[in-house]
Formats: sequence, structure tokens, C-alpha cells
Amino acid sequence: MQVIENKMVKEKLYIEKLDNGLTVMIFPRQNIQKKYVMWATNYGSIDNLFIEPNKTDTTKVPDGVAHFLEHKMFEQENGVNSLDALTALGVNPNAYTTTDHTAYLFECTDNFFEALDELMDYVQHPYFTDENVEKEKGIINQEIMMYDDYPEWIVYMNAIKAMYKNSPINIDVTGTIDTVSKIDKDILYKCYNTFYNPSNMVMFFAGDFKPEEIVEEIRKRLIPKASQGEIQRIYPEEPKEIVQKEIEEKRDVSIPMFVIGVKEDIKGEAEDIVKKHIALEVLLNIIISKSSNLYKQLYEEGLLQEEPTLEYEFSKIYSFALITGASNNPKEVYKRILDEIKKLQESGIDEESFNRAKKLIYGLYVREYNNIEDISKMFVSDYFKGINSFDYIDKYNQVTKEYAEELLEKFFKEEQMVLSIVK
Repeated sequence: MQVIENKMVKEKLYIEKLDNGLTVMIFPRQNIQKKYVMWATNYGSIDNLFIEPNKTDTTKVPDGVAHFLEHKMFEQENGVNSLDALTALGVNPNAYTTTDHTAYLFECTDNFFEALDELMDYVQHPYFTDENVEKEKGIINQEIMMYDDYPEWIVYMNAIKAMYKNSPINIDVTGTIDTVSKIDKDILYKCYNTFYNPSNMVMFFAGDFKPEEIVEEIRKRLIPKASQGEIQRIYPEEPKEIVQKEIEEKRDVSIPMFVIGVKEDIKGEAEDIVKKHIALEVLLNIIISKSSNLYKQLYEEGLLQEEPTLEYEFSKIYSFALITGASNNPKEVYKRILDEIKKLQESGIDEESFNRAKKLIYGLYVREYNNIEDISKMFVSDYFKGINSFDYIDKYNQVTKEYAEELLEKFFKEEQMVLSIVK
């Protein structure tokens, strides 16, 4: 068993690769009552075109299949809904689908092994019929319509669509009513058999666990399934240019909402993605966090009432930063942010501002280790990106002011920026 220790946060991660290809990760936390378990597959909304292992034919499936599968996995052949069964045990179950992975999880203090039995049973035993698939379409269509009326989601997706022309990142995770109508049980079984192989999955445990013991408990509950070959995922070519500069939509909102997006062309040479991620979070905080000069000015002028949300999202096929907020004059806020970026690019970053933002980011990283849910989601998400989450602590000191200034020049280009508004 591999053991990775991070002395900065005084934590250890245990990793075991099983014979069937399943990766098991254990993050022990002694003397705490809560236990958190996640079983995730490297399969998300962007995986719509692929070649199955050991085959040559290309498979194209409708948008929204990964999310549809997530919904259907709880229904069992004996009529039991595993979500209800887990809740009856007094545990807190959930599941979610992102662009690149689907996760099934629960949190508990008692009845851990009974809950683990249920989790490992339903994830390994899909049950799809013509009838239950048709019934689920109505439920998912309601969810799609709900998101269509959700301004926060609209302003986000419009920013993505303004940046990306061909990439499946611009596809809603749920799909559309039209694409969902094309999903049937055969498609679900094909995608399940392709992407839910243990070699494409990871299990993560956070809590008071003994690593060797939990690995043995997993082995007992796994059904025999051989590790498969590589899934060839096919993604369309994405131009480096944005699609459109601005996009506006009217909705019932009390104050206009905005997302400023920065699209990066990722076709260049390989980079240290963790180091870049840290530096970009530092830069975003220097530009427009609550402690920045620009935020104070915009707040005093009544252009911002609260600190914008700052984030950087990336995978093998996309890389972008987002600044999300609300303002009565989003275009003026966008202009002022552009001006601030240009000023920083021309005059350089102030040493005090850089150190303050860097310390803030470090504090946020360390704080994530206070909560076993945050730990689990962080390590699973990073795992599918080829990253160990400890790397963010280890590489923190490699981010210098000079490196941040180089990235500021390279990443924040006005021709790669978009503005999405819901008003």
C-alpha cells in the first residue's frame, strides 16, 4: 500500500490499487465520529463520443447520459430504492454528476458497514427497463426546466457558450429535453459497462478508518470483474478564439447578474497545472477580491454590493477563469476589471498585494482539511485530473511574484474574455 504524507498539514493518504484496477484511497482521521465514503467513476457530461475498450467502432450517445445514469442507479430489481434504504439506516446519501466524473456517496456516524453494503450493491447492479427509463425522463425533464428558470445557471452556461464553440463543456450536464428523449436502456447499459468498470473508478474513505482493514472489506463486497483496456474518449477540435464577446438574457432578477469569463488556449507546451492553478487564484484575488483596491472603489461607488465569486476550472480539454457577481452596471464593472488587469500588466504586481493574496489562498487550502466532505470531494476531483491534492500545499512556495506576472500577461488577454449578463 502506498502512503503519501504531507507534513505541512500533518496528514497521510493511503492508496491501494486492486487487481481489478479499482483505486482505493483512505484518508484516516482518528477519534472523529463522522465517516465519509465516495465511489466515483471517471465519466461525466463531456464523454459523449468514445471507442469502447478493445473495439474499433466509435460510439456517439445523446447529451445527458452520465447524469441520467446517476439518477437510475438507485433503483433496484427487487423494487428497493437504495436512496431510501440508505436514509432509513440514518445515513446521509447523495450523488452528483460533473463534466468529468459521477460520484455516489454517503456520510454517517452509525451503521457504516450496512450502508457500505447498500452502496456497493447498487453501484454494481444496474437495473434498467423500458418502463423505468421512460418514467425517469419525466423527472429529468422537470429538472431541466427548473434549471432553465435558474438565473445563476443561465448566466454561467451563457458564459461557457460565449467562450466555447465545439467543446462538450458547453453542454448542460442534464442534456436537453430533446437529447433525453433519445436515451434508452441499451444506451444506459452500454455506458455503464464502458465507464463503470473498476479500472475507471476510485473509492475514497475519510474518517476513523484502519487502511488495511477497509481495503479487505472492499474486496469482500466487489463482484468479480476484470480490469479493462483504455477507453478512447474523442473530443472535437476547439478553436482558441471565443465565440462572442457579450451575451445578454432577460430573466426575473432584482439586480443584474454577470459572469466574466477568460478562455485559455491549452494547445501549448505541457505546464505544471497545479502551480498555474495556485497562481491564477492569487491573481484573481489581487484583481477583484474583497481586499483589493478595485473592489473597495466599486463598492464605494455602489457598483458592487458583495465580493464576486472567483474560480478557475480546467481539464484535459478546457481551461478558463470566471468572475461571477451582481451589479446594476455589469458593463462598467467589466470595463474597470479590464482596466485593472491592464494596469497590473503594465506596472507589475505590488509585493504587498501579492503576499497578502498568496497567504489568503494558502489559508483556504489548509481550511479544506477541516472537513471530511471537502477532503473527499477535493481528492476525488483532483484524482481524475491526474493530481494529488497534497500537491497544492507542496507547490505553494514555487509560485513567485515573477511567475504570477508572467501568467498575468499570458492568461488575461482581452480578446479571450467574455461577458455574460442576466438582467
